[in-house]
Amino acid sequence: MSYVPPSPGMPPVGQPPRARSSLLQLLPLVVLVIAILLVMRLWTGFGSGMPVRRLDPTAQPRPITPAGELASDERATIELFRQSSNSVVFISTAEVGRGIDFNILELPKGTGSGFIWDEQGHVVTNFHVVGQANRWRVTLADGSAWDAVPIGVAADKDLAVLRIDAPRERLKPIIIGESSNLEVGQKVFAIGNPFGLDQTLTSGIISGLGRQIRAQNGQTIDNVIQTDAAINPGNSGGPLLDSSGRLIGMNTAIYSPSGAFAGIGFAIPVDTIQRIIPQLLRTGQVERAGLGATYAPDSIMRRLGIKGVLIGNMPRGSAAQQAGLQPTRRSPDGDILLGDVIVAVDGKPIEKVEDLFAAFDQHGVGDRVTLTVIRGARTNQEEVLELPAVLQQVKEEEH
Repeated sequence: MSYVPPSPGMPPVGQPPRARSSLLQLLPLVVLVIAILLVMRLWTGFGSGMPVRRLDPTAQPRPITPAGELASDERATIELFRQSSNSVVFISTAEVGRGIDFNILELPKGTGSGFIWDEQGHVVTNFHVVGQANRWRVTLADGSAWDAVPIGVAADKDLAVLRIDAPRERLKPIIIGESSNLEVGQKVFAIGNPFGLDQTLTSGIISGLGRQIRAQNGQTIDNVIQTDAAINPGNSGGPLLDSSGRLIGMNTAIYSPSGAFAGIGFAIPVDTIQRIIPQLLRTGQVERAGLGATYAPDSIMRRLGIKGVLIGNMPRGSAAQQAGLQPTRRSPDGDILLGDVIVAVDGKPIEKVEDLFAAFDQHGVGDRVTLTVIRGARTNQEEVLELPAVLQQVKEEEH
């Protein structure tokens, strides 16, 4: 019998017309069942060797293992923080003025740290923390906040003193130490308010001594302490402490390309603070010690090829005149005769005016120093002399 092709629209030979339609209708149901089985397998581990999820109605917290005694250095650090943190304050600053609509506006300027100096309410901090504001608020460790007034500033040393009218019983003055006998490797602790996080303790060691940094006004601050204790924005003005909880410095700057902690922080030594703060409390300004003379600019000395500080003019009765120094003057023939050139103070070399000012800043008014000078510079009568001098109080421009 010959093959006859199916007519159009007819099912293939051997397949009922409705069977194919039924299979197509069942396909979504089959897919759904398979999906459910896969989910059950993933959830319960059915048939896969995975653990089966079971709840435990009797579950309880794990037993606590006793910690035992803290290590001696941990106990010492805890006690140091308890003792010292009550002396550390949080400082917020603002600038108050009138807007274009003549309404009074208060614009936040920044925050920083500080520490209580005495029971009269004096608070010591960095000049750069408070110097750009006209309203200051101090928050004590107990959470109470007080409006503050400035007492005095030493911008060259990045130091400032505020005062608050808080009750004496709320004021816990910080314990004072010394910085002249510090050693590299000595353990130190910093307390402050980094990023507004109050009462933060960090620790490290003294990484270096005798560093130099520049104050906000560009003046050099000498004998600065370098530490790797974490110091971040907001730590400025807070105390750097030794392992006895004594103040040995004030955290003031960091070295960091990113502006955040990078392992190099700097603190103004407490010996500098001890010398400056009483002056600010007495007179509101720094009592500068010097010779009362004027000095030739460094540029002139470079042209002359001379290292040291040339005495220019010195008033009658000044410390320079009483020490026997000679000023720069004219000869009867009209020639310029160079005055004495100071090349050392107490044996420390002096090459430029800034060096001389830095040497005097280590002393107070009335202190005796030994000046090494060259007399008759650039002449056949050149000689080196040692002259004692008693420093006098001088104005900023004479310093």
